[in-house]
Amino acid sequence: MKTQQVKSWQVADSASLYGIDGWGQKNFSISSAGEVTVTIPFDTGDVAIPIVDIIQAARDRDHELPLLLRIENLLDARVSEINETFQQAIEHAGYKAEYRGVFPVKVNQQCSVIEEISRFGTDFGHGLEAGSKAELLLCLANLNDNGLLICNGSKDQNFIDLGLWANRLGHQCFFVIESPSELPLIIARSQKLGIKPLIGLRIKISSKVGGLWTETSGDRSSFGLSTAQLIATVDQLRQAKMLDCLQLLHCHLGSQIPDIEEIKVAVREAARFYADLATENVPLKYLDLGGGLAVDYIGNQSLHSHSPNYNLADYCRCLVETIKETLAPHNIDHPTIVTESGRATVAHTSILLFEILNVVRYEANDLPEDCPEHCHPLVTRQYQLYQQAEVISPSEGYVEALTNRDKIRELFRSGVINLRERAMAENLFLAIAQTIAKKLDQLEKIPLPLDSLKQSLADIYYGNFSVFQSLPDTWAIGQMFPVMPVHRLNECPDRNATISDLTCDCDGKLDRFVLAGGESKTLPLHSLKAEEDYILGAFLMGAYQETMGDLHNLFGYTNVISIRINKEGGFDVTKEQSGDTISEVLSILEYNPTLFYKGFRDKVELAVKKKKINVKERQQILNHFSAQLNGQTYFNV
Repeated sequence: MKTQQVKSWQVADSASLYGIDGWGQKNFSISSAGEVTVTIPFDTGDVAIPIVDIIQAARDRDHELPLLLRIENLLDARVSEINETFQQAIEHAGYKAEYRGVFPVKVNQQCSVIEEISRFGTDFGHGLEAGSKAELLLCLANLNDNGLLICNGSKDQNFIDLGLWANRLGHQCFFVIESPSELPLIIARSQKLGIKPLIGLRIKISSKVGGLWTETSGDRSSFGLSTAQLIATVDQLRQAKMLDCLQLLHCHLGSQIPDIEEIKVAVREAARFYADLATENVPLKYLDLGGGLAVDYIGNQSLHSHSPNYNLADYCRCLVETIKETLAPHNIDHPTIVTESGRATVAHTSILLFEILNVVRYEANDLPEDCPEHCHPLVTRQYQLYQQAEVISPSEGYVEALTNRDKIRELFRSGVINLRERAMAENLFLAIAQTIAKKLDQLEKIPLPLDSLKQSLADIYYGNFSVFQSLPDTWAIGQMFPVMPVHRLNECPDRNATISDLTCDCDGKLDRFVLAGGESKTLPLHSLKAEEDYILGAFLMGAYQETMGDLHNLFGYTNVISIRINKEGGFDVTKEQSGDTISEVLSILEYNPTLFYKGFRDKVELAVKKKKINVKERQQILNHFSAQLNGQTYFNV
């Protein structure tokens, strides 16, 4: 990281360094006090609330870090923006039908999220999508009266009956057929209950898209009907005199698609399917293009797996205009456009906030003023390189020092060099490496042997959180989320670091970061100050992370609060939830906390009988055990 002198560092430098103006989309910015703020526009003007103020409000309510913060205003804003931008594209193109948004609940099934989407989405007719029986029940309990209900995934008799009854209640519930085996059961249950179904067909298109989820498109997609299966299913419906039930054509383009041109090609192919089915008098009314709208996690529209080369307006225009152009030669009525944007709806609304507990630095210390006598020649040579580090060739000096270090380790293993000599030699190597690393910023091109030197010398900052519980996609698929300090941003960051979590697992770390509009293997951070919290935020993590986390090392859910920023300049805490206690986590794994405590109490009582402890110590141990059993799983700083 090339940084300015500390005295000249400005808030704008931090904004540029961490790229917040790009991925923040005006929702997040940095105040003159060097604090990250959440900014909400109102008709009376913008209101910016420092995240540190929200953290303090949570602490006043006994919710310590780590904390999952949800901002309801941002969720409302995304629902509104998606619907209104599609409407603008429809009006501009002269499109003769409407848009209906649907939120796939698998992306974030949390109660406060679904309730808010349904409540705020009522005016737009924003619906829900279910991919399982449990999700369908969730949708039925929350769906607004005019929202579509799209049923994807495998369906058994009970699933189908629920959907049919939903239609009887007045909902528009579509069964999207993804396998030919589903249709006979839908027909049978429809006849049994005397309720006509609404049916959609999911097609497999041949167009492939890029990104991390390419397997959701193309011939080898796990879901959808082949062209031959599509025709056979249409013929079955016609024979059953139920063709009027077939009103929706479904095509899932992909997820987090980075290239707008690939989206256009896929939409054109889907629209061709729609056109030909319409010419066969299939009474289609809806074209559901599934997901695909990407979130710009990097913030520079760079055609990256985490950064699309388009914005929301581009996406809406692409879909509307491509469908219109494809159908134009066939004189076919325009279908209602449906999309199932999940990630783009909820990503911005959630932030994981956690404090740094400790730091490990890869720095030399206690270096000798002179090389001790009788050292092994390689150790003596390492000392000479240390003395010459300022003037020697960076590349040649580093390679020799690294080679010496590895040979010294081998000599230690064979018993030629003792432990103290090895320790001194490795300390000398670190001093040499640090001196050379400081010179790299002066080079126009970093030599190959030195390209990973700074990363190897980076600090490790230990955070009070679990990657596997709160940010599982960083481990599972290499997803990057913007991570940065939420305060001290009027100070120059003086360290480069990777971040390790609380789990005793080498994968429990963050070592890929959004930085200056690109990707970095280390993150610039500030040195810790005594008796002062240092708090980081992981942003744009509202999609998938909350329900995909696991209990690695038995770290449970964090504390959660939802807030709504008001135009008076403050905010209200609308919902709050304490994180999992150790007792609750153990219960999930089939332990009985009561019996768990009793078993430990018996063990302590036996220790009293054996005179290992006294009765007073017994009670101290049991009180502490009980308090921890009912305490939260994270560190209480």
